[in-house]
Amino acid sequence: MTPYVLTVDADIRDLRAADHLLHTLAAELALPEGAFGCTHLVRGERPRVVLSLTFPSEPLLRTAQERLTARKYEVSHGAPDALGRAVIYPGVSALTGTLTVADLLARSAIDRVTVLGGPDRPAPDTRLMTADHVRPQWQNGELVLTAMPAVAGTLVPFEVPDPTPCCADH
Repeated sequence: MTPYVLTVDADIRDLRAADHLLHTLAAELALPEGAFGCTHLVRGERPRVVLSLTFPSEPLLRTAQERLTARKYEVSHGAPDALGRAVIYPGVSALTGTLTVADLLARSAIDRVTVLGGPDRPAPDTRLMTADHVRPQWQNGELVLTAMPAVAGTLVPFEVPDPTPCCADH
């Protein structure tokens, strides 16, 4: 990661709204291919989701900071933590449909795939059904996608695009 990082606090309470704002800001700021947009959970007296944007250069960071500040967002330098959930990252647009783990790693900035509850990394030819929703997280400086087993030996990302709310059937 480069040191060109901004944190944006728009007082958002849920991940879906944060994802939407990240995509909106990426379009408005014309983020280049090498940029990252992540969500971070903030706990404490005012729980919320903040965003971090990582830029490939200082001039892009300065321009973005000016535009975001003009829109009245709370903007600060640096990331709020090292564990961001990546929404925008190099190659994300190529992660659609079903592809192999090897293809996922080759097409994107994701460094590795882990399987929930499994000790080993999946084989490179293991198929992953993306549902066009791939949200890896930063772990020890690596972008890691956590997946879980699905039908017929395939994998799916742990985070699903439309989760069922807790107690939805009550």
